Amino acid sequence: MTKVLIPSGALGLGYDATALARGVALKPDLIAVDGGSTDSGPSYLGRGVSKYARASTKAEWAGLIHARATAGCPLVIGTAGTCGTDSTVDWLVDITREILSEAGLTAKIATLKSEQDPADIAQTDLTPLSGAPEIDANTITDCTHIVALAGAEQIAAAINTGSDIIIAGRTTDTAIIAALPIMHGHDAGPAWHGAKIGECGALCATNPQSGVIMVDFDGDGFIVTPLADGAHATPHTVSAHMLYENSDPFILYEPGGHLDVTNATYTALDDTSVRVTGSKWVPSDTYTVKLEGARIAGHQAMVMATIRDAHYVANVQAWCDDITVKHRAKVTDRLGNTDFTLDLRIIGQNATLGPLENRTTDLTEVGVMGIVTAPTPEAAHDIARLLNPYLLHHPLTQEEEQPTFAFPFSPAEVPLGPLYSFALHHTMTLTDPMDAFRLEVLS
Repeated sequence: MTKVLIPSGALGLGYDATALARGVALKPDLIAVDGGSTDSGPSYLGRGVSKYARASTKAEWAGLIHARATAGCPLVIGTAGTCGTDSTVDWLVDITREILSEAGLTAKIATLKSEQDPADIAQTDLTPLSGAPEIDANTITDCTHIVALAGAEQIAAAINTGSDIIIAGRTTDTAIIAALPIMHGHDAGPAWHGAKIGECGALCATNPQSGVIMVDFDGDGFIVTPLADGAHATPHTVSAHMLYENSDPFILYEPGGHLDVTNATYTALDDTSVRVTGSKWVPSDTYTVKLEGARIAGHQAMVMATIRDAHYVANVQAWCDDITVKHRAKVTDRLGNTDFTLDLRIIGQNATLGPLENRTTDLTEVGVMGIVTAPTPEAAHDIARLLNPYLLHHPLTQEEEQPTFAFPFSPAEVPLGPLYSFALHHTMTLTDPMDAFRLEVLS
């Protein structure tokens, strides 16, 4: 039996401290937590920073470091600092050392770094995944950061250093969980399947916000047990998690092969735990890892106004359309043929789904958010300033009196900084799984 304790879906989301203590009392062989994702867009990868506050990260990570010390098992985090760049690995190492020093603890720390040199990747044969953007060498070298997603082999190498705390750069969400049961000789199918079910903590249970679960790997299957009060795993909640962030509910691709759960069986052991068997791992002929890269696609500034006049609320789309035309004409007149885009988003009306929105309601107030994207920060700011008078005073028709709307803040123009875009959704083939990764044991 190999026990992996998962505190939450990601460091920064919080976890139930009481449930975590229950998990530690069960003597886990590993505590594993994910550190990030691409859910919040490319800016964090582009800048090489975490989206979570340092103070919040430190508080949660300290709790896990103390839990590790009590349990006497390794603690591993994947995709450290949201994006898993070298800079965010170093950031979490600094936090770790600070926690250990303040608590009077010692621990052996290993880092697994995943960042790639854009110049090297530009000379590497890549295979596009479905929906990948068109790229060339310039696109790749323009990337500010490129990371490779580590799999179970790289995490196993880190565990084999005998380190107490392993801080990994970008990994697949499942690799940090699957590695240890595979190392212990358990069937790779259940190891990867249990890792997929456990990757987001209690999201596979009836109380998804509680966070803490235990996954017990028992050779040819695994058992999922949520540990918080009121949290229950059922065959439905467990099997449904194969649909989470996965286009195929039966197949999951990972470095070195894919998981096939077509013939998996989900059995309720009681009203809390579920055992799963029948999962299959299918090795591939080559070992590939996915790459993620982000590059600067422009610079942005924002202007926002709020509108309560019923006449303008009812005709806000026509108002925005007219502003768009007149603003572009003014930009051309004042700044010349400038390359820019203006996106006027009506907050409270189709701002999320746009033309896909199918709900209509009577509105009393809307916000109009203008987002300007231009090649330089100076151009974005100037073009936003030219938008300012329109959002403040523009009438629907020339016959109407000049209206006045409200800016929620002053100055009205807010620089948003660089706009990053994902540039890579490709794989590269490795001769050895460690070829793209750097493992170091820190003193």
